[in-house]
Amino acid sequence: MLGIPNVQDRVIQQAIVQVLTPIFDPGFSNSSFGYRPGRSAQDAVQQVKRYIKQGLHQAVDVDLSKFFDTVSHDVLMSRVSRKINDKCLLKLIGRYLRAAVMIDGQCYPTRVGMPQGGPLSPLLSNVLLDDLDKELEYRGHCFARYCDDFVILVGSQRSGERVMDSITRYLERRLKLTVNPTKSEVVKATKAEFLSFTFTGKKIRWTEKSLRCFRRQVLKLTSRSWGVSMGYRLRKLTEYIRGWMGFFRITEYYRPIPLLDQWIRRRIRCCFIKQWRKPKTRYRNLVRLGVDHIKAAGIAISSKGYYRLSKTFATQQALNDSHLAKLGLVSLKDLWIKFHYPR
Repeated sequence: MLGIPNVQDRVIQQAIVQVLTPIFDPGFSNSSFGYRPGRSAQDAVQQVKRYIKQGLHQAVDVDLSKFFDTVSHDVLMSRVSRKINDKCLLKLIGRYLRAAVMIDGQCYPTRVGMPQGGPLSPLLSNVLLDDLDKELEYRGHCFARYCDDFVILVGSQRSGERVMDSITRYLERRLKLTVNPTKSEVVKATKAEFLSFTFTGKKIRWTEKSLRCFRRQVLKLTSRSWGVSMGYRLRKLTEYIRGWMGFFRITEYYRPIPLLDQWIRRRIRCCFIKQWRKPKTRYRNLVRLGVDHIKAAGIAISSKGYYRLSKTFATQQALNDSHLAKLGLVSLKDLWIKFHYPR
């Protein structure tokens, strides 16, 4: 359950994290990347790519079922107490773990699991799963983990199935966690999905699911029925594009990026044309943006739909790429090139 701490508890939890991180973090595995200073999801994906290049073409994808909801308090606190001897602090952490969650004004006790939403949960998840990291390192496996999402790279299907069985037993018996058998599988590395990335050959690209989510959100932000100003729309769209490309910037799949850029600009042109609903307003704005009077008049009186009008030469001339950039719209292509080919 999502347990959002109040301001006082959030400050106290953050203070605990700032004290405990220097104690626990140096002992964490180099293959652990989640919620650690100086490490990111992109680093984890790059590590998986390096293992694939080394010839490990089978991926053991283990899915932990409702990880944060099924954490055993006793198992977790025994891991914390290995390095923390302060009984007052241990008692306080235990109270945060058992803090009730309020839903529709009613409190529900937390007998297992860690309420998400506070600063303490990410660190505690790494403390618990550090035992898994150490076990994988002891067995000599190549892996990458980001919080409860991890993948193990092996050389063959047979060894992958053997690793799946042994790691499932370890997670369920030692750490008291539940493995989802329907989502856990041994697949070729090129078919594995890790942190919304997939690996085509030896190259990194986003998954089809993440691309569908991106298109769905762009459709929402460029909906012509969304009654907001154009400035606000462009600002929210730019924020989303920057954030999405900031996460997927390491993708080496360039081909669809220019097409996505064209599609986004066409959607924005549709919004402008609808905003200039009256023929007189449409004509005046097109002429102001440099369109010939005759062509502007043709667009102004046209009965075609907004999407068809957005692809006409006059509309593209008026609302060209440079003009949209001046209004604040960023380009996926420019962001990708800036990361891959910095000056």
